[in-house]
Amino acid sequence: MLLRVLTRVSALLASMILSSALAGGPAATATPDGGYDLIVGTYTGGRSEGLYVYRFDARDGKASPLGIAKTVNPSYVVVSRDRRFVYAVNELPGGAGGGGGVSAFGFDAASGSLTFLNQVASEGGDPCYLQLSPDGRYLLVANYAASGSAQGSFSVLPLAADGRPGAAVQTVRHQGSGPVRGRQDGAHVHSTVFSPDGRLLLVQDLGTDGIYAYRYTPGGSPGPVEPVEWHRTTVEAGTGPRHLIFSGDGHHAYLTSELAGTVSAFSYQDGELALQQVEPLAAPGFTGKVGAAALHLSPDGRFLYVSNRGDANDISIFAVDGRSGRLTRVGRQSSLGRTPREFAIDPTGRWLVVGNQDSDTAYIFRRDLRTGLLGPDPQRLEIGSPVDFKFLAR
Repeated sequence: MLLRVLTRVSALLASMILSSALAGGPAATATPDGGYDLIVGTYTGGRSEGLYVYRFDARDGKASPLGIAKTVNPSYVVVSRDRRFVYAVNELPGGAGGGGGVSAFGFDAASGSLTFLNQVASEGGDPCYLQLSPDGRYLLVANYAASGSAQGSFSVLPLAADGRPGAAVQTVRHQGSGPVRGRQDGAHVHSTVFSPDGRLLLVQDLGTDGIYAYRYTPGGSPGPVEPVEWHRTTVEAGTGPRHLIFSGDGHHAYLTSELAGTVSAFSYQDGELALQQVEPLAAPGFTGKVGAAALHLSPDGRFLYVSNRGDANDISIFAVDGRSGRLTRVGRQSSLGRTPREFAIDPTGRWLVVGNQDSDTAYIFRRDLRTGLLGPDPQRLEIGSPVDFKFLAR
């Protein structure tokens, strides 16, 4: 009996580690002293100067500032799996030639300091998402390309042994549009996510209402990714797919649709997504603007959290059925500010931090591990235009 229990625990831990790796970040686990570093990406130009580093104590949820790395609009961040390097988009508009970039930093865990390494072009406008390949050889960047006539795209950047990204070896440009004027006049790539087995890259395009599949073929020609035969999963017209994540066991996926303000649950097998459920994020009777953004599972996979901007400015909390993957709402929490774009749950699962982009604040909520609900009286951080958050184990 003990052997069977240990085997099941080992399998669960392996699944959680693989899921974290494919999500593009280090497999952070709880440290003996409850200590982590927290990196915050922002929009600059107002009160922010770039990337902010905090020391985070998981015992009491306190975040203490350590330093700043100055860079322009680092609105999305990923960390290498050995935690030695941090990559941030430089979200700048651009035409067909591209004006956005990606900046690389060395990270010193002892001091919590970031050292600038280099910057390369993202080969598109408004880069908004980063993803590491499963083997760590490439960094993929999604270009929303909202300005000019440029269509959305994603680029593949090779990574050197010293952590520096090189010029793109491949750029894939999407074509098309959707029915929502002003938001879907062209393709807008919003995120790139690898499948649980690492063989497929799924690309969410807000402008064309599609999830596009590419096969990952390192060393292939003309580049590391190529379209697969079925190529595209179409979602309801005008909904605007934004971010996609997989469950820890890889059998289910969850998608935010920004324009519709919804979260969708899919079953997943052998590259195929099958829609199971669509849930609105806004409260019944709500008539204001919505804007579904980020979504994250709790470390134990039992709860899904989804941010909603517009006039709602809250986080929806859903219980996840372990077998079917279906969602049941258990709560809704105000972000206590305007425009909660991204958020993160610390590796212990006890804390959730959310940034209010247009209020220059972030709040650290205590999580109830049993119910999934967020507690009252969160801790407040003053940060200019906070957007993205990444925890790193020390």
